[in-house]
Amino acid sequence: MERMEQEIRNCLDVLKKGGIILYPTDTVWGIGCDATNADAVDKVYQLKKREESKALICLVSNFKMLEQYVEEVPEMAYDILKYAKKPTTIIYDKPIRIAENLVGEDESLGIRVVRDTFCSDLIKKLKRPLVSTSANVSGQPTPQSFDQITPQILKGVDYVVNLQRSKKSPRPSAIIKLSNDGQVSVIRK
Repeated sequence: MERMEQEIRNCLDVLKKGGIILYPTDTVWGIGCDATNADAVDKVYQLKKREESKALICLVSNFKMLEQYVEEVPEMAYDILKYAKKPTTIIYDKPIRIAENLVGEDESLGIRVVRDTFCSDLIKKLKRPLVSTSANVSGQPTPQSFDQITPQILKGVDYVVNLQRSKKSPRPSAIIKLSNDGQVSVIRK
Protein backbone atom coordinates (compact mmCIF):
# COMPACT_ATOMS: atom_id res chain seq x y z
CA MET A 1 0.00 0.00 0.00
CA GLU A 2 2.82 2.37 0.92
CA ARG A 3 4.51 1.59 -2.40
CA MET A 4 1.31 2.44 -4.27
CA GLU A 5 1.03 5.76 -2.42
CA GLN A 6 4.61 6.60 -3.42
CA GLU A 7 3.91 5.72 -7.07
CA ILE A 8 0.81 7.94 -7.00
CA ARG A 9 2.88 10.85 -5.59
CA ASN A 10 5.52 10.32 -8.30
CA CYS A 11 2.83 10.33 -11.00
CA LEU A 12 1.16 13.45 -9.61
CA ASP A 13 4.49 15.34 -9.71
CA VAL A 14 4.88 14.51 -13.40
CA LEU A 15 1.23 15.01 -14.39
CA LYS A 16 0.92 18.41 -12.70
CA LYS A 17 3.96 19.62 -14.67
CA GLY A 18 2.35 18.56 -17.96
CA GLY A 19 4.34 15.33 -18.28
CA ILE A 20 3.23 11.92 -19.53
CA ILE A 21 3.28 8.62 -17.66
CA LEU A 22 3.24 4.93 -18.51
CA TYR A 23 0.93 3.14 -16.10
CA PRO A 24 -1.09 -0.03 -15.49
CA THR A 25 -4.81 0.54 -16.10
CA ASP A 26 -7.82 -1.67 -15.49
CA THR A 27 -7.10 -3.15 -18.95
CA VAL A 28 -3.76 -2.84 -20.79
CA TRP A 29 -0.72 -0.68 -19.91
CA GLY A 30 -1.47 2.90 -20.87
CA ILE A 31 0.21 6.16 -21.74
CA GLY A 32 -1.46 8.94 -19.80
CA CYS A 33 -1.54 12.63 -19.02
CA ASP A 34 -3.82 15.26 -17.51
CA ALA A 35 -6.82 15.26 -19.85
CA THR A 36 -7.32 19.02 -19.37
CA ASN A 37 -3.79 19.92 -20.54
CA ALA A 38 -3.67 20.30 -24.35
CA ASP A 39 0.17 20.46 -24.45
CA ALA A 40 0.43 17.17 -22.54
CA VAL A 41 -2.16 15.60 -24.87
CA ASP A 42 -0.01 16.74 -27.83
CA LYS A 43 2.98 14.91 -26.33
CA VAL A 44 0.94 11.69 -26.19
CA TYR A 45 -0.09 12.04 -29.86
CA GLN A 46 3.55 12.68 -30.84
CA LEU A 47 4.87 9.70 -28.87
CA LYS A 48 2.27 7.40 -30.42
CA LYS A 49 2.79 8.97 -33.89
CA ARG A 50 -0.98 9.18 -34.00
CA GLU A 51 -3.13 11.57 -36.00
CA GLU A 52 -5.12 13.95 -33.81
CA SER A 53 -8.26 12.94 -35.68
CA LYS A 54 -7.95 9.51 -34.00
CA ALA A 55 -9.37 10.16 -30.55
CA LEU A 56 -7.85 9.04 -27.26
CA ILE A 57 -9.93 8.06 -24.24
CA CYS A 58 -10.08 9.36 -20.67
CA LEU A 59 -10.43 7.65 -17.34
CA VAL A 60 -12.47 9.08 -14.46
CA SER A 61 -12.72 7.79 -10.89
CA ASN A 62 -16.51 7.79 -10.45
CA PHE A 63 -19.90 8.90 -11.82
CA LYS A 64 -19.64 12.29 -10.09
CA MET A 65 -16.43 13.06 -11.99
CA LEU A 66 -17.97 11.75 -15.22
CA GLU A 67 -20.84 14.22 -14.83
CA GLN A 68 -18.35 17.11 -14.46
CA TYR A 69 -16.86 16.44 -17.91
CA VAL A 70 -19.88 15.48 -20.02
CA GLU A 71 -22.62 18.01 -20.73
CA GLU A 72 -25.36 15.39 -20.40
CA VAL A 73 -24.77 11.77 -19.36
CA PRO A 74 -27.54 9.61 -20.89
CA GLU A 75 -29.49 7.66 -18.24
CA MET A 76 -28.65 4.41 -20.06
CA ALA A 77 -24.92 4.91 -19.34
CA TYR A 78 -25.45 4.25 -15.63
CA ASP A 79 -27.21 0.93 -16.33
CA ILE A 80 -24.58 -0.19 -18.86
CA LEU A 81 -21.75 0.58 -16.43
CA LYS A 82 -23.51 -0.92 -13.43
CA TYR A 83 -24.00 -4.28 -15.16
CA ALA A 84 -20.85 -4.42 -17.29
CA LYS A 85 -18.82 -7.55 -16.55
CA LYS A 86 -15.60 -6.03 -17.92
CA PRO A 87 -14.09 -2.55 -18.24
CA THR A 88 -16.33 -0.55 -20.57
CA THR A 89 -15.56 2.75 -22.27
CA ILE A 90 -18.55 4.81 -23.36
CA ILE A 91 -18.30 7.48 -26.06
CA TYR A 92 -20.37 10.49 -24.97
CA ASP A 93 -21.58 13.51 -26.93
CA LYS A 94 -20.46 16.98 -25.90
CA PRO A 95 -17.57 16.57 -23.43
CA ILE A 96 -16.80 19.74 -21.45
CA ARG A 97 -13.79 21.20 -19.57
CA ILE A 98 -11.43 18.87 -21.41
CA ALA A 99 -8.42 19.61 -23.67
CA GLU A 100 -9.85 20.49 -27.11
CA ASN A 101 -7.41 18.18 -28.91
CA LEU A 102 -8.99 15.21 -27.08
CA VAL A 103 -12.47 15.84 -28.42
CA GLY A 104 -13.40 13.99 -31.61
CA GLU A 105 -14.46 15.80 -34.79
CA ASP A 106 -18.02 14.70 -34.01
CA GLU A 107 -17.87 16.47 -30.61
CA SER A 108 -17.58 13.19 -28.67
CA LEU A 109 -15.15 11.58 -26.23
CA GLY A 110 -14.65 8.05 -24.89
CA ILE A 111 -14.60 7.95 -21.10
CA ARG A 112 -14.24 4.96 -18.77
CA VAL A 113 -15.12 4.91 -15.07
CA VAL A 114 -12.29 2.81 -13.63
CA ARG A 115 -12.63 0.22 -10.90
CA ASP A 116 -8.87 -0.38 -10.56
CA THR A 117 -7.61 0.90 -7.18
CA PHE A 118 -4.35 2.45 -8.43
CA CYS A 119 -6.00 4.32 -11.34
CA SER A 120 -8.96 5.42 -9.26
CA ASP A 121 -6.78 6.75 -6.42
CA LEU A 122 -4.46 8.53 -8.86
CA ILE A 123 -7.38 10.22 -10.65
CA LYS A 124 -9.05 11.23 -7.35
CA LYS A 125 -5.82 12.88 -6.19
CA LEU A 126 -5.21 14.54 -9.57
CA LYS A 127 -8.83 15.81 -9.44
CA ARG A 128 -9.00 15.58 -13.25
CA PRO A 129 -9.58 12.87 -15.86
CA LEU A 130 -6.53 10.97 -17.04
CA VAL A 131 -5.83 10.27 -20.71
CA SER A 132 -5.42 6.57 -21.40
CA THR A 133 -4.20 5.09 -24.64
CA SER A 134 -2.44 1.78 -25.25
CA ALA A 135 1.34 1.81 -24.76
CA ASN A 136 2.30 1.40 -28.41
CA VAL A 137 3.07 3.41 -31.52
CA SER A 138 -0.08 3.80 -33.62
CA GLY A 139 -0.56 0.82 -35.94
CA GLN A 140 1.63 -1.51 -33.84
CA PRO A 141 0.10 -4.33 -31.74
CA THR A 142 -1.17 -3.42 -28.26
CA PRO A 143 1.24 -4.80 -25.63
CA GLN A 144 -0.44 -7.44 -23.46
CA SER A 145 2.12 -7.10 -20.68
CA PHE A 146 4.77 -4.67 -19.48
CA ASP A 147 7.64 -6.61 -21.09
CA GLN A 148 6.09 -6.20 -24.56
CA ILE A 149 6.31 -2.38 -24.39
CA THR A 150 8.93 -1.08 -26.83
CA PRO A 151 12.01 0.93 -25.71
CA GLN A 152 10.73 3.83 -27.84
CA ILE A 153 7.63 4.13 -25.63
CA LEU A 154 9.54 3.49 -22.38
CA LYS A 155 12.03 6.26 -23.22
CA GLY A 156 9.35 8.61 -24.54
CA VAL A 157 7.40 9.01 -21.29
CA ASP A 158 8.42 11.13 -18.30
CA TYR A 159 7.66 8.45 -15.71
CA VAL A 160 7.09 4.66 -15.69
CA VAL A 161 4.98 3.33 -12.81
CA ASN A 162 6.72 0.54 -10.91
CA LEU A 163 3.65 -1.58 -10.11
CA GLN A 164 1.90 -4.62 -11.65
CA ARG A 165 4.68 -5.22 -14.15
CA SER A 166 4.02 -8.96 -14.29
CA LYS A 167 0.28 -8.54 -14.90
CA LYS A 168 -0.98 -9.77 -18.28
CA SER A 169 -3.92 -7.90 -19.82
CA PRO A 170 -4.75 -9.38 -23.17
CA ARG A 171 -7.88 -7.30 -23.71
CA PRO A 172 -8.65 -3.63 -24.08
CA SER A 173 -12.02 -2.37 -22.83
CA ALA A 174 -15.36 -2.76 -24.55
CA ILE A 175 -16.38 0.48 -26.33
CA ILE A 176 -19.97 1.64 -26.69
CA LYS A 177 -21.13 4.91 -28.30
CA LEU A 178 -24.16 6.52 -26.64
CA SER A 179 -25.58 9.48 -28.51
CA ASN A 180 -27.77 12.04 -26.79
CA ASP A 181 -30.54 11.17 -29.29
CA GLY A 182 -30.71 7.67 -27.78
CA GLN A 183 -28.67 5.79 -30.40
CA VAL A 184 -26.43 3.00 -29.09
CA SER A 185 -23.58 1.47 -31.12
CA VAL A 186 -21.15 -1.22 -29.98
CA ILE A 187 -17.72 -0.23 -31.33
CA ARG A 188 -15.66 -3.00 -29.67
CA LYS A 189 -17.02 -5.96 -27.68
